This record gives sequence, C-alpha cells and structure tokens, in this order.
Amino acid sequence: MSFIKNYVAQHEQRMLDELFDLLRYPSVSADPKYKADVLKTAEFVATKLIEAGAENVEVCQTAGYPIVYGEKIIDAAKPTVLVYGHYDVQPPDPLELWETPPFEPTIRDGKIFARGACDDKGQFYMHVKAFELMMQTNSLPCNIKFMIEGEEEVGSDNLGDFVKQNKNKLKADVVLISDTAMISMEHPSLETGLRGLSYLEVEVTGPNRDLHSGVYGGAVANPATILTKMIASLHDDNNRIAIPGFYDDVINLSDAERDALNSAPYDDAEYKADLGVNELWGENGYSTFERTGTRPTLEVNGIWGGYIGEGAKTVLPSKASAKISMRLVPNQGSAKITKLFTDHFLSIAPPSVKVKVTPHHGGEPVVTPTDSVAYKAAQQAIAESFGKEPIPTRGGGSIPIVALFEAELGIKTVLMGFGLDSDNLHSPNEKYDIANYFKGIETIPLFYKYFDELSK
Repeated sequence: MSFIKNYVAQHEQRMLDELFDLLRYPSVSADPKYKADVLKTAEFVATKLIEAGAENVEVCQTAGYPIVYGEKIIDAAKPTVLVYGHYDVQPPDPLELWETPPFEPTIRDGKIFARGACDDKGQFYMHVKAFELMMQTNSLPCNIKFMIEGEEEVGSDNLGDFVKQNKNKLKADVVLISDTAMISMEHPSLETGLRGLSYLEVEVTGPNRDLHSGVYGGAVANPATILTKMIASLHDDNNRIAIPGFYDDVINLSDAERDALNSAPYDDAEYKADLGVNELWGENGYSTFERTGTRPTLEVNGIWGGYIGEGAKTVLPSKASAKISMRLVPNQGSAKITKLFTDHFLSIAPPSVKVKVTPHHGGEPVVTPTDSVAYKAAQQAIAESFGKEPIPTRGGGSIPIVALFEAELGIKTVLMGFGLDSDNLHSPNEKYDIANYFKGIETIPLFYKYFDELSK
C-alpha cells in the first residue's frame, strides 16, 4: 500500500484544489436558474476523466441533464467495475444559515464546507482520483467504467431510459457507489441495504382567495389548520404510521439481525448533543439504529401557507401545502405506498376543503449481498486501509438507481461510502472531512486489487 500513500502525498494539494474547483459549480438540478452551471459541471467532470486516463469519454444527452460516461478497458477477460455517482447537488437554501458561502469551499477544523462536499461531489471525485492513481502507477488490475449523472437529487428521471438504451455500454460485474456514510473513521462500516422512497406534495384549498381573518375567521375552514390536523393524524400514539396497509409488506428483522445491528458503536447522549435535542423520537419498540435504517418513516419536508413575510398580515389563507417523503424498507413498493398514502389522505379530508396529492418521485428499497466477491473485496480493502474489519450497517437514505441497476443490468451494488451521518447532507454547512476524502482515494485502489484477485 506504500505506493498508494506515496502518490496521494505527492499530489495531495492538487487533488484538493481540483475538488474545490468542482465544488464551486452551483450544480443545483432542482432549480432551472442553475441550468447553465449544471451543464458546465458535466463538462468539467468529463475533462477530469480524460485527464485521469479514461477513454471514450462522452457527455451523453438526455431529456434532462446529461450523464457523463468514460471507461478504461485493459482486458476484456478481466472483471469490470461500473462506478456510479452524481454531480448535481441539493439547493443551498436557507442561505442565511451558512457560515460561509455554499459554493465557495472553505476549510475549517480539517473539514471542507460546501454544498456537495460529501453528497456526492467529494465522494465520486475520490473515484476519479483513485483511477488516476492506478493509471499513473500502472496498477489498474481490471476494467473500469464511469457513469456520473446530474439528476440524482431530483429522482434520476432520465437515468432509467439511459440504462435501458445502453446495456452493452454499461455491461459490468458490479456497481461501486460512494454516496453513503460510515459510522466513523475509528469504526469503518459497509452499508448492506438502503431504504426506498415515496416523495409527494399535498395541497389543501379552502376559499377561492385569501380572506381577512377578522371578517371571515370562525366561519370558513382554514386550510393551514386543516392541513396540520391531517398531517398530525398520520402517526398514532406509538409513532407508527397510521395509513391502513402501510406495514403489510414490511419484512421484520430476526432477533439475530437486530442484535447484530445494535452491536455497532453508538451513544444516545452524543447523538442528542450533536443534534441539539433533549429527547429522541420515533417508532416505539425500536432502537435509533433500527429506526433510521430498517424501519419505514413518514416525514414532512416542508410546509407553507398564508403570509410568511416580515411583520403581520391577518389573513385566512386560501391554500396550504406540504412536501412529504416516506422511506421504505424491503419489501415495500414505492408505487403501492404512494397509492396507499393518496387514497388515505383524500379520505380523511373534511368536506370544507379540497385536497390534491401530487407524486414527485420514488425508488425501491434494496439489500446488497454480503457473500459476493465484490462485497468481500470491499471488506478486505477497508480492513487493510483502516486496520480493522468494517461493520455491516443499513443505510437510512435512498439511492433509487441501485434497484434499477439490478433489474436492468442484472448486477449487484457495493455501497462503499466514506461520508459521515454528521456531514449535514441536504442541510446548511454541508461538510466533508479532508481525512475522509484522502482515505477514500487510498482505499478504492485496494478494492480493485482484491476484486480482481477474488474473481479469479
């Protein structure tokens, strides 16, 4: 491993500078005003793949934002790894909560603060630099393909068509993704599953216009009040989701699986202190690890209605809305859950209002095999790099395309992430530790080494 560390040490500042250049692009896929910047980011990624040694690099157009593809085939008889990542990022709002500008990366206490630092620019760029390292040291042991997309944060709507139309181009033996977290640098881990997702928006409408709350209050149903009452009813007193049929397909973990999951290092007091809360909340009867990785959830992601500007304006709003996401576990299906929610939410609406439910996007839950050659290669790579065996965990987030890759390409995924749950993904002051960035670059070549050896 010495040649790996030596190469990283020699090129450390350049690798960091390049990541900073990438982070400066405001590649927000959810907001059309950033379109030009998203497209520039794709071109930047393509350029860096070429500089690293990739061939047949393309900025592949889709109905939305492009997918960047590149490859290096050293021997058709060798195994092939398909690296997936995304160059788009979440909106930076609310801007006033950032300590430093979200698209001007800043180092504080050994951490890179910027939107996309961890999710997923910092993590996918580790793979580009690890590839460069292997090319420059003549140590690439098997074939590699890259597929870096620009719509992950808005549901990867066009990735499915791209995969279906390019099955031969994308043919590989495993997908390798770094868009997840590990427990800590002291306790490295490998995620063995991800939750699915159903994301939708609800709108409650009352009167045909905003009304004077003094003149009409008490006579007309307030959509904001009705909406909050409807949302509150979606959980029962045990904090379980109160939608009929919601848990019908949930596969419960065995006692042995629960014990193994809860053996991972964890401290309730530290967890609460990091979040600034006095008490934790969730489905009764389950630990925090179980609630955040193996149990389904329903969360309000945003809620609005009426006047929210400075000062006072006494109105009874015409409309109130909310965005809601549900995280799903095996064997729940996103389409079924979306329909169950829609039917239930419409059924509990009082006749004094009209309700509309608009689905946005979804994805299926996945469990990755822990007995595969690729998983064992990741285990050995982390064990050598960190000096200890990784702990298997379940991820609470969703990467909808993992199920897509299995369905369309017939291959499994290894989730080898180097982020931390405390990296403020999707929040102000997103960060990524410099140490984690370089540790990823050092560990990834070891994955290729062991994957090649174990595939023989």
